[in-house]
Amino acid sequence: MAQMLLQIKAIRLQPKDPFTWASGMQSPIYCDNRVILSHVESRDLLRDHMTALIKEAFDGVEVIAGVATGGIALAALVAQALDLPMIYIRSKAKGHGRQNLIEGHMEHGAKVVVIEDLVSTGMSSLLAVDALVEADAEVMGMASIFTYGFAQSAQAMKAANVNLHCLCDYDHLLESAVEGSAIHADDLDALAAWRHDPQAWSDRQG
Repeated sequence: MAQMLLQIKAIRLQPKDPFTWASGMQSPIYCDNRVILSHVESRDLLRDHMTALIKEAFDGVEVIAGVATGGIALAALVAQALDLPMIYIRSKAKGHGRQNLIEGHMEHGAKVVVIEDLVSTGMSSLLAVDALVEADAEVMGMASIFTYGFAQSAQAMKAANVNLHCLCDYDHLLESAVEGSAIHADDLDALAAWRHDPQAWSDRQG
């Protein structure tokens, strides 16, 4: 999975020429898993691996829930493969009509697995979980394509009692990047320092 993400440039690593995130923070990594949807073989691989993960980790799941916007397409692919209903959770409720936060139909007490494309701090993911719990769902856990592995997200998931499974993580990505010569081994210290304290790393770039 790490090799695929790097090959199609869904994830880019540039420790010497960092990216600027929307927040203004400098980062040596940029993740856009929506790119996967444009590559048929990669999309099929992702669907098959995510489907297998959910079958193994969440036996008895009844509904697949995508988190807007990155998790919606993947949730639809997985729900189709598993022959299950699919819903999605908006980042905020609509300002018109029924003002839905959750789109689609879900029975009360349904066993739901949440699908994300990326887990960073985990805050937006857990807001989706909260919305489902308020709607009387039984959230079995969460599955994501990739996680940065920040301590903050691990602590947040543990505090919320959310069982998170990811197809790829930061450590495996870096290992694959070195093996594939996408980065040099001497870049690893900088990349490790960024994950330990992204803001401090960003501040040093100025």
